[in-house]
Parts: sequence; structure tokens; C-alpha cells
Amino acid sequence: MRTVRMVTTAAVLAAGGVLAAAGTAAADNTPSASASASPSGAASGPTEAGTAFRTATPVKPGQVATAEAATGDYLYWVLPLDSGQRATVKATVKLPEASSRHAASTWRLDVYDGLRRRQPCTYAAQAAAAAKEAAAVELSCTLRTVRPGAEAWANDPLPGSYYVRLTAVNLAQEDLGRKVRAELRADVDDTGGAFAADGAVAEPLVPGITARAAAVEAAKKEGKQPPAAVGEPEGGWSSGRWSDRWIWTAAGGVLAALAGVFGYSLTRGRGRPAQVPPRA
Repeated sequence: MRTVRMVTTAAVLAAGGVLAAAGTAAADNTPSASASASPSGAASGPTEAGTAFRTATPVKPGQVATAEAATGDYLYWVLPLDSGQRATVKATVKLPEASSRHAASTWRLDVYDGLRRRQPCTYAAQAAAAAKEAAAVELSCTLRTVRPGAEAWANDPLPGSYYVRLTAVNLAQEDLGRKVRAELRADVDDTGGAFAADGAVAEPLVPGITARAAAVEAAKKEGKQPPAAVGEPEGGWSSGRWSDRWIWTAAGGVLAALAGVFGYSLTRGRGRPAQVPPRA
């Protein structure tokens, strides 16, 4: 029984250590507040937007990007998303004075991955109609969780650059060219091991990633500082192999061993009674 108690105590301590490590890992994945946050709680971002995929303005998750544009323009932003992340993109368009508009309008928010495949929204209002008297229109799109890898035929979201396009899709001809102000923010949640998957793409879907890798290798050989990365998540891209589900798997193994030891201690009995003579 003493041996059983020692094994049980060791298993309990090991389980506690694994669970503490899981809590530490979860705390490390929690984003910290930015020192340069605006009064609204979001960091200030770029004040302009691109007009095509190639000229999309980079924006980081949590930043508020603004842009002054004309009604009918296509506005483009690009943000990095890594494996295990799920993004919610929100946009607000402040419309011109109602007295200067002629009819209602419809606005749409689309998100494309690094291969320029339009990604569906799991929920939220991706398109919204603004009445003639409306002062603003709000749109939102929550994407699927980014996967570290996918089959060639699948349309799964993969790590890399994600392009956000905002435009009016139904507009009176007389209202074209009127000034509007757009605000955009992308919030990213780390889903953790619940949505983790095996495998990983060779490189994230980012324009010029191969050329950058070659430039980094050349800089290392020459002993120079590698060029700064643009449009990359904080801390760089993950491999897609590690997730907190490994911690919970180890914790489950320890608890299973503990249950086995406890069950054995209940069923093994106390041995041969003292009044029973041994067999001849």
C-alpha cells in the first residue's frame, strides 16, 4: 500500500504540473493591451486604403484603419492570419448627408485569402443596405478558423495574407463620387487545440514570401541584418505542429494512469489471511 500511495502522489503531482503548464500556455496566448491604444480601446492604424489587391494597405489585427474615399471606389486592406486563428472583420461606412443622396445603397464586405479565393463568412452581416436617410452602415464578417494545411481540392483557409475589400454594390448613378469615410477593424481569436489539425503548408500564402526567404538567407551568409518583414504576425509564422492539445493529451494520459493505479489498489485485496496456512 505504501508503494501505491507513492505512485498515486507522484501521478497527482504530475497531473498538477501539466495542468499548470496548460494554464501558462493559455495565458501566453492572450494578447496584451497596447500602450498606444486609442480612447476607444483600439490601436490607431493606417489612414488610407488601397484600390486593388496589389496596392492593399497592410493593417494589423486590433488596429482601426480609416480611409477617405468616393462612393463607388474599391477599398482594399490586407492583414496576416496564422494557423489556429479566427478573425472577425468589422467595417463602418459614414455616408454623405441624406439631403445630398438620391436613393438607398447597398454595401458589401468581402475577404480573400492569399490565393485570392473569396472566403465565406460563418455569420454576421456581410452585406447591408443603407436607407436614403441613414447616416452610416455597418458590416461584419467572421471567417472560419485558419488551418495549418489542407487538401489540394479544398477551399480551407490557410495561413498567410488576407485581403479585405469594401465597396458599394448597389448605388444610384447620381450618387457616384460622393465622399464617404470608412473604418475597418479585424479582431483575431486564438481557438487553441480544439480546432488544431496536423500538417502545415511549406510557406504561408504571402506575396513575395519566396523572394524574402532568399533575401534572408543571403543576408545571413553576408553577416548582415535580414530585411524587415511586412505583413507578418507578431512573433512570426507558426509551424502548425504545436498546439495546447498536446498538453491536454499528456494530462489525460497521466489521469488514466492514476485511475489504473487506484483501481488496482481497490481490487488486489490484502493478500492471504493470517489464519489460512500456506499451501504444501
